[in-house]
Amino acid sequence: MEILKLKPVFKDYIWGGTKLRDDFGLECETEPIAEGWMLSCHKDGKSIVSGGKYDGLSLEEVINRNGRINMLGEKSTSFPYFPILIKLIDAKDNLSIQVHPDNDYAARVEHEFGKTEIWYVLDAAQGAQLIYGFKKKISSGDFKAAIENNTLMDVLNVVDVKKGDLFFIEAGTVHAIGKGALIAEIQQNSNSTYRVYDYGRLGKDGKPRELHIKKAVDVSKTEPPKYDTKPFEEEKEVRGGISQLLTKCDLFTVYRYKINNKMEFISDSESFNHILVTYGNGKINGTPLKKGDSFFVPANFGKYEISGNAEIILTSI
Repeated sequence: MEILKLKPVFKDYIWGGTKLRDDFGLECETEPIAEGWMLSCHKDGKSIVSGGKYDGLSLEEVINRNGRINMLGEKSTSFPYFPILIKLIDAKDNLSIQVHPDNDYAARVEHEFGKTEIWYVLDAAQGAQLIYGFKKKISSGDFKAAIENNTLMDVLNVVDVKKGDLFFIEAGTVHAIGKGALIAEIQQNSNSTYRVYDYGRLGKDGKPRELHIKKAVDVSKTEPPKYDTKPFEEEKEVRGGISQLLTKCDLFTVYRYKINNKMEFISDSESFNHILVTYGNGKINGTPLKKGDSFFVPANFGKYEISGNAEIILTSI
């Protein structure tokens, strides 16, 4: 089995910008480009293989042809669907204030996964902020009243954000990306989002975008977040560069690597690897690699090498 280079799926939500094309070199005529779905087998947008034996097929088709466990690894048996979705997000304007359901609620109401995710901040304009949970614990009734009375911002936790911050966002955490933030998002394979507040904006149809107040109140944890806004571990020097564990949980494990020569990695029988290139250029097993590229390394692939001057985010389950 070969390493698969993937084409992103693009979303043109009204708050997006142009950085994914201008800074990351992603080829897209969409305007704006809000999101690039860099790894996806979701029904709302599926990654397509670029080049090689499977050129033009969706990643999902390749997995089906070669066998789920063989491609995704033994840990995939714990997940009823493809386990994760990885995005690049360019917020030229504020995203809506929103919340995602947990697995139980999403399975019952939306018929898919819930959505726990992480945000790794790739870049942030001066003064950029995020909304991350509540300032203090309040009741669901007080949350609903704050929405209705237009005092929601008084109770939410607004955080200044800088490059290198890491936000672990459990399902049920009220959150929003603020304008000027460029984010790598690793999440459960779900598109269930409940909007709480959207600044009175109109959609492309000229009408206010839909809110989901009842569902949001049902699923929200109306309390401060549990996690610090930093990666789980500090950077450490390894052969060929620098390694940093961003997060590790029962849903995904995410590392960031700065490669200044060459590094060896392994995709074993437990999990596939996904490589998102966030800076620089080089090669992966001799194939050219550059900022904005996305590669799927099947489980059981064994050892592979990345060389050059580059930064990558490596995700496994």
